[in-house]
Amino acid sequence: MEEMKLNVNGMVCGGCEKRVVNAVSTIEGVKEVIANYKEGTVVVKADTKIPEDVIKEKIEDLGFEIEE
Repeated sequence: MEEMKLNVNGMVCGGCEKRVVNAVSTIEGVKEVIANYKEGTVVVKADTKIPEDVIKEKIEDLGFEIEE
């Protein structure tokens, strides 16, 4: 299983976490998404390698910023 961890700015509550989880979960191949607003992280677990840009775009479309 592939795992990717991203640092995300702008999540301030559980609702933000839920929006990120719901959006990223729609990507084909994603099996689990764990968002933590307190730590500012999103962990994505998938069956196959998913391009990081695809995941970043989903999160940025919600108005959050990916920290490089």
